[in-house]
Amino acid sequence: MGRLFGTDGVRGVANADLTAEMALGLSVAAAHVLAEAGTFEGHRPTAVVGRDPRASGEFLEAAVVAGLASAGVDVLRVGVLPTPAVAYLTGALGADLGVMLSASHNAMPDNGVKFFARGGHKLADELEDRIEAVYDAHRHGEPWERPTGAGVGRVRTYDEGFDQYVAHLIAVLPNRLDGLRIVLDEAHGAAARVSPEAFSRAGAEVVTIGAEPDGLNINDGCGSTHLDKLKAAVVEHGAALGIAHDGDADRCLAVDHTGAEVDGDQILAVLALDMRERSALRSDTVVATVMSNLGFKLALEREGLKLVQTAVGDRYVLEEMKQHGYALGGEQSGHVIILDHATTGDGTLTGLMLAARVARTGRSLRELASVMERLPQVLINVPDVDRSRVGTSAELASAVAEAERELGSTGRVLLRPSGTEPLVRVMVEAADIEQARSVAGRLADAVKSALG
Repeated sequence: MGRLFGTDGVRGVANADLTAEMALGLSVAAAHVLAEAGTFEGHRPTAVVGRDPRASGEFLEAAVVAGLASAGVDVLRVGVLPTPAVAYLTGALGADLGVMLSASHNAMPDNGVKFFARGGHKLADELEDRIEAVYDAHRHGEPWERPTGAGVGRVRTYDEGFDQYVAHLIAVLPNRLDGLRIVLDEAHGAAARVSPEAFSRAGAEVVTIGAEPDGLNINDGCGSTHLDKLKAAVVEHGAALGIAHDGDADRCLAVDHTGAEVDGDQILAVLALDMRERSALRSDTVVATVMSNLGFKLALEREGLKLVQTAVGDRYVLEEMKQHGYALGGEQSGHVIILDHATTGDGTLTGLMLAARVARTGRSLRELASVMERLPQVLINVPDVDRSRVGTSAELASAVAEAERELGSTGRVLLRPSGTEPLVRVMVEAADIEQARSVAGRLADAVKSALG
């Protein structure tokens, strides 16, 4: 698997790449590294462990719990809950560590292990590197100190986490959702109970689809990566809007009453205006990645708001927000971070806030989302090229400069080497789709010529 930790924990095919032995070993290593860092000093350590409904999560959870308890960590098993719920409970319960077992929007055979530090924040990169190093050393026979007797960790089920998290979501809503009929697509995932409960308690009339997880059907033709069923259900039920989550419910996409998709950029735009009205948008600034649609940037400029852009990945968005104290950030894919109320992307919270805006204004989601116009976007993947020379090729720089001159202020070019494959992604936005296709095609040819 190369380096174990990616941008969102350790992922792979469960029982092939990600085995019970690995999950146990990583948990032991995490306990040791945090102990060495002083996190457990002066008290008996506690961890919160949750999972999504994947069948493999059952044995991986058992392995993680065994590893932590064997290292002297008390464990609170919160069961099937969204990733942001585990992060929230880690902070709310004063736990020293949180562990979430999920592969998010990936297909069912995959799974993953993600660690949270005290407070529910993502572990620092250097701690992840240290955990990987200690895990590798243990795996190759280096002994580790094992507590005995009363020193071993105790394990108990913590069912109260469900109600605590739902109560938190309701408490931070600026207004109720009475009078709104909302369709929720839960992707047969971790929010199948939480999200309908939260929307119902907030006053909405709820229709659910994709809310019957059986351990095998997570993300299968439903959820935020497959919106067709949600679009049809919203129209069929005459709903005001629809909300779609992914398997671990850290993202949210929406559908308006006509069945049209509302993506992460549009959701961010709607929430930015809402938060400014409520004096909750610090520095009148939104953080997003370089992949955000140019229409999003133009809309914020028109509304007098600032946009700070980061590299692709919600971890970079979160780092920027934490460093400068910004309140709102996210990605086109629907990872939206409302930092005053969550330490990670929270799809249920995002959906609730979006619906609250509709309820309070009396305006349709379609009208609210029209604050930005998505410019046509063309993405071409160019394989089998030297992606390392994207930033140094004079030939490529000349082709990009020519494309930018042609597009002017009404378009945008982005060339990005893939982080996982030997290819370069060419993205072009323009006011006209044919122009975008033409420019993207020429740039793809230039990439092949310069880097092939």
